Amino acid sequence: MTRTPLSDTVTAERIGRVLVIRIDNPPLNLLSASVRQGMARGLAEAVAAPGVAAIVMVCAGKTGWSGADIREFGGPIARPDLPELVADIAASPKPVIAALHGRVLGGGFEIALAATARIAAPGTRLGLPEIRLGLVPGCGGIEAVTRLAGTEAALDICLSGREVPAEEALRLGLIDAVAAGEMTEAAIRLAGAPPTRPPARPDPDAPARIAGWAATTGARLRGQAAPAEALALIEAAALDPAAPLDGQSRAAFDRLERGPQSAALRHLFAAERKLRDLPALPEGAADLPIEIVGIVGAGTMGSGIATAMLAAGLTVLLHDADAQRLARGRDLIAGNLDGAVRRGKISLAGRDAALARLQLAPALAALSAADLLIEAVYESMAVKKAVFSQLDAIARPGAILATNTSFLNIDDIAAATRRPAHVLGTHFFSPAHVMKLLEVVRAAETAPAVIRAVMLLGQRIGKVAVCVGNCPGFVGNRILLRRQQAAMGLLLQGASPYDIDRAMEAFGLPMGPFRMADLAGLDVGWDRDTSAGRSVEEVFCEAGRFGRKNGLGYYDYDASGRASSSEGALALIAGFRAKAGHDAEASAAQLGPEALLQRLLDPMLEETGKIIAEGIVQRPSDIDVIWVHGYGWPAWRGGPSWYRDHRG
Repeated sequence: MTRTPLSDTVTAERIGRVLVIRIDNPPLNLLSASVRQGMARGLAEAVAAPGVAAIVMVCAGKTGWSGADIREFGGPIARPDLPELVADIAASPKPVIAALHGRVLGGGFEIALAATARIAAPGTRLGLPEIRLGLVPGCGGIEAVTRLAGTEAALDICLSGREVPAEEALRLGLIDAVAAGEMTEAAIRLAGAPPTRPPARPDPDAPARIAGWAATTGARLRGQAAPAEALALIEAAALDPAAPLDGQSRAAFDRLERGPQSAALRHLFAAERKLRDLPALPEGAADLPIEIVGIVGAGTMGSGIATAMLAAGLTVLLHDADAQRLARGRDLIAGNLDGAVRRGKISLAGRDAALARLQLAPALAALSAADLLIEAVYESMAVKKAVFSQLDAIARPGAILATNTSFLNIDDIAAATRRPAHVLGTHFFSPAHVMKLLEVVRAAETAPAVIRAVMLLGQRIGKVAVCVGNCPGFVGNRILLRRQQAAMGLLLQGASPYDIDRAMEAFGLPMGPFRMADLAGLDVGWDRDTSAGRSVEEVFCEAGRFGRKNGLGYYDYDASGRASSSEGALALIAGFRAKAGHDAEASAAQLGPEALLQRLLDPMLEETGKIIAEGIVQRPSDIDVIWVHGYGWPAWRGGPSWYRDHRG
């Protein structure tokens, strides 16, 4: 049979009494204007043709419809728009079968949901990720999922944006069959006897289910507009599944698309995509290989880094001068991998294979085979310089040396070697096998090929890798320091640590500065022998308040780790204020949440501007990615740079 062009991306082919509409818009089969126009034309011709009994929609290439073309957002949309196409499919008097494979997302999944039936290849993944862009599906996708799979499933799928495997989708009733082999043939067979399903029943308990979800799982989404719109759509569909779609979802989509939260989230989406664009190598040059990673230091950080490398298929040589620490490091790694198995991140066989690639190295010289050597030892310039001098002596020519310092000068560390062009910073965030952010810090002499190699490695191990310049604290900690200084200034001027934390947490951060300090440990860097009560932290440590680790910090912690305000902490703070002569400066005691928030944000945003002006980042949006993925800045507020440019 011959294929008839319907547009430059869509063809039609008559096979018996079935018209097959085939979409070929590589690489992702996005629902561009050409695709929509071709599909609409094919659908209309099939409906009008007496000899056509059914319609099959299928995509060529490696994936089904991967969603709308985000480049069309915010501008005029060519007709038919996606809601019109979805409505035409749903209203077709002839059965429409959607044949699915690869990743079928967003508007692509809505097209499939509008069809009479859906058949998927094994391994297909389906989802409505719009919530991650601060949007809701605009063509009835939420309502369709609610009617087909129920309230609980809709809450899970539509509010997380996760991708649902075909096998799970079949159990939930979102698709009608999973079939191996050639999908067009399987879809044609299904078109011959399309399934029928009973009408969805109303769920009178939906409001209570939704309220319970919002109070527990959904608590982290408070303040966000898109989840609120999604919950309303789920409730309406659950209470009256027979009600016709009346444009509620499209109206919600339009409201959200025009709003600031979706703009911020789309900004972040674009910012992360830009990070994948690395400078090309000179013609004829090859990427530096990184397959064997040596790690110096088997503590929590070193073991976390090792876990991330092993899980991505690399070989790890782990060294620690202390044999007991080295053994504990191996146990930490095994525990981390066991946790990954429990969470479904890797298989048991994958865990065993990862551990088989771990080699303990009591002698530093055993790291000589490594392509990349990462130092993860105590945060001391003298210690790090000594380690780098030793690594330089044993590392093979061309090997890359990286420091995991969070604050120290990379140029000074590189000066301890004879290969400064092969030295850079790899600032992992703890726990390193969980946190997505990796700051790749270029020193003055770091070669571009070295930066590229480590950025590619970051992508391979699943990190959001951002290249930054060398300065105290780099990007993330440099801004964080300004916030901590502002918070301490407010504390000394009479503000409560709990009011300060609540102001930041109400803004959307997971924890305020004092709760974060407790989590990190107030005794980090504290020396009992030299402590003289010169700071609030020293006073706390002298009183045995080390933070969450021992249940006493700025907060008191019960056995389960639940925090509560502490009269003991407040008394120590008041005593320090009086001793330091700050009583007369209690000007912050009466500040409200908004005023406290601005006093915390203003220095952060000021430092953001300085970082941009100094060229520490390649683009301002890199700062936003760093703070969202490394420090919990609410993604729907865009990041410090975005917020600085768009706040009222």
